[in-house]
Amino acid sequence: MEKTATLQKTRWQNFIHQVKQSRHLYVLMAPFALLFILFTVVPVFMSLGISFTYYNLLETPKFIGLDNYIKLLLEDDIFIISLKNTLILAVVTGPVSYILAFFFAWLINELPNRLRSFMTLIFYAPSISGNAFLMWLIIFSGDAHGYLNAFLLKYDLIDNPIIWLRSEQYILPVIIIVQLWLSLGVSFLAFIAGLKNVDKTLYEAAAIDGVRNRWQELWYITLPSMKPQLLFGAVMQITTSLAIAEVSIQLVGFPSVQYAGHTIVTHLMDFGSNQFDLGYASAIATLLFLLMVGTNLLVRKVLRRIGE
Repeated sequence: MEKTATLQKTRWQNFIHQVKQSRHLYVLMAPFALLFILFTVVPVFMSLGISFTYYNLLETPKFIGLDNYIKLLLEDDIFIISLKNTLILAVVTGPVSYILAFFFAWLINELPNRLRSFMTLIFYAPSISGNAFLMWLIIFSGDAHGYLNAFLLKYDLIDNPIIWLRSEQYILPVIIIVQLWLSLGVSFLAFIAGLKNVDKTLYEAAAIDGVRNRWQELWYITLPSMKPQLLFGAVMQITTSLAIAEVSIQLVGFPSVQYAGHTIVTHLMDFGSNQFDLGYASAIATLLFLLMVGTNLLVRKVLRRIGE
């Protein structure tokens, strides 16, 4: 017992010593840490607490236990639809957009400096474009003047215009296409930065050790050297793919036809902003949060195997 207590005391003293040595770093970090705690950590715990209550903004929250979660999982058919749509969107757009972001970053990194900067802007621009949805609304317009319908009619691939954004079977594929087009965002920039910072001497050493082609360089040198950027990109892509809402609202309306474009986030917005049932909305947010955390942990486990 005395040995354990002495060891713990030594560890605590070492920790205090390290804090004192790096106190200027902690001072610089303090404003961000304070804001992060106040506007991220505290709201998460508040939302978790509110999820066990009935709260409509006008009355004092009333504790109802697990009723919100029971209703959400067993009685809310629309939530089940939104969960299915969200998982489909996440499974398709998450991995595909992640791979595309890295693939295009890898290709662009091989270009000369000026051309690389220009192509980076071209690929990143859709994710920050304010009028992106207007273009897609014109492409998928349901009359004969919509670009896609006009093309298909011109070559006799269809007999009548297809109402893309009001037909249940086409809504989810359209959202997937547009989301993939918008997906080369922050992750793409992180991959560009990571590729530029890979130590070039590692490739020379690898060639001496027997690495003979670009794919071996990619697996044994490039990817292991970029693990921080790969992890950051994975977190961003997972968060984005599980939180799809704006694309659905802008393209197919809110709510969409037969809830074909409904997602967990749009369901949360419905109860939080329209019906003012904040307890139920908080339960939805809590399940979404747990889904994101679980997916991130799984992806981190997979990324640790890169280069092995």
